[in-house]
Amino acid sequence: MTSPVRLLGATDVRALASELDLRPTKRLGQNFVHDANTVRRIVRLAGVGPDDVVLEVGPGLGSLTLPLLEAAAGVVAVEIDPVLAGRLPATAAERAPERDLRVVTGDALRLAADDLPRAPDVLVANLPYNVAVPVVLHLLAVLPGLASGLVMVQSEVAERLAARPGEKAYGAPSVKLAWYADARRAGPVPRAVFWPVPGVDSGLVAFTRHARAAADVERAEVFAVVDAAFAQRRKSLRAALAGWAGSAPAAETVLRAAGVDPGARGEALDVDAFTAIARAGRRRSAAELDPRCGTWPRMP
Repeated sequence: MTSPVRLLGATDVRALASELDLRPTKRLGQNFVHDANTVRRIVRLAGVGPDDVVLEVGPGLGSLTLPLLEAAAGVVAVEIDPVLAGRLPATAAERAPERDLRVVTGDALRLAADDLPRAPDVLVANLPYNVAVPVVLHLLAVLPGLASGLVMVQSEVAERLAARPGEKAYGAPSVKLAWYADARRAGPVPRAVFWPVPGVDSGLVAFTRHARAAADVERAEVFAVVDAAFAQRRKSLRAALAGWAGSAPAAETVLRAAGVDPGARGEALDVDAFTAIARAGRRRSAAELDPRCGTWPRMP
């Protein structure tokens, strides 16, 4: 029979930090959760089950790692701090024996599928706000087997990731995450459950990857349109996409071909509309490059 898992409390977190002579740094976003109810809630909201292999980014001292090991078939933990990465296996052996933990020391922003000893299907992470968006987007891009996830981020970042068209927080991160997955806010996290106590509020974002039909346009092409649209978000798309298209009149031509109002702003468009713009831009470029084409190819 498998031994029960013993979670870390506030006293345990401070004792481990003292043992390691750890001084949490803002640069690495080191705010460690010490509340058992919070970590169990995160595991529950992430929907982690006994058949799942979880990718945890930034496990730190192991507060969240332990309940993940309790619930999942295995955990692959990616930790950039070599001191923390070196201590985590011992913490797991002491408090969650006979569970499958694999620790990878490295930067999640440089992670590739081949770097992982097991293929994960769920992402769970407590992410520093300054790298939260690029980490989530990078992992979804390089790990197509990630079917779902739950990330804890700064509250404002959570709003941006889960925002819908027309909402104040809607922007490039919202659209790019929507390219991969359906996202939603999953609740707040109080400051008091962290050590040291952060100066910002935190929130949870859950996502479920959706099947994206094969298209004649690449992700990078769509993201280029998104970046151009939100770089000047107060301008109409005709003006905001002028640099991307070559001129404002060219942008208007592309937008009309995509079925998008040139006077609209990027904040009003969903990911499918941005995809249509990228597709129309590609077809316009193809027509210009082909000397046989005096006009654009007929749009479907």
